[in-house]
Amino acid sequence: MPREAPYLALADVLRARVLSGEWGIGERLPSRARLAEEYGVGRNVVQRAMDRLIIDGLLEGRAGSGTYVRTPRERLRLVRSRHQERRGGPAFLAGTRERGRADAWDAHSQVRVPAPEAIAERLAIGPGDLCVITHYEFLADGRPVQLSASWEPMALTGGTPIVLPERGPLAGKGVLERMRSIGVVIDTVVELPRPARATQEQANLLGIGVGDLVLRIERTIYDTDGRPVETADIVIPDVRRAVVYEFGVER
Repeated sequence: MPREAPYLALADVLRARVLSGEWGIGERLPSRARLAEEYGVGRNVVQRAMDRLIIDGLLEGRAGSGTYVRTPRERLRLVRSRHQERRGGPAFLAGTRERGRADAWDAHSQVRVPAPEAIAERLAIGPGDLCVITHYEFLADGRPVQLSASWEPMALTGGTPIVLPERGPLAGKGVLERMRSIGVVIDTVVELPRPARATQEQANLLGIGVGDLVLRIERTIYDTDGRPVETADIVIPDVRRAVVYEFGVER
């Protein structure tokens, strides 16, 4: 049976010491050299162990200062509701009962963007077919809480008033209402959630650390004929949001 990597074993020991309260919130941990001497390991092992705890959200590194116990952040509930989608509410507004919900957003659209192979497959179009991509940054109390990159095929919306999701007569009304205006009826929303680690760009936009845990939701919306009309990659920082799925029961 393979042995656990030394840095993972040390990370478990340090985690236990932090959780026991040996170092209080905001307190600086001993230096890498001191911990390396204490545990009889190399400094690189200590650094990797600390990096693991930083990724887990337990510690934070401060340039030129050291490593500190991170202040816990309250994880607010974000409800993704089948009922909201049926009524046409945008996914980020599902959960209006919850504190800290997104109350504003910034959006930027690009037209005539060739679909990458993975996006083309999700939209059932050819690789390179032209799309509109819209990047969203959702805010709560002025802080970024969610990112989304939405793709719509131009073969469907090109030449219509809804080609740009955040402009025109139905700006900001959501996919269901926009599509209905051009005779496309939404029937199904499919979401595939996966854990992931924040990229440099995502970390910069969300105000979290590179490698912090995020939930990446791959969402695709279909019309009554089973045709994909929109697909999006939604990124939610785990440290700030506990995502809850809510479904109604047929009576």
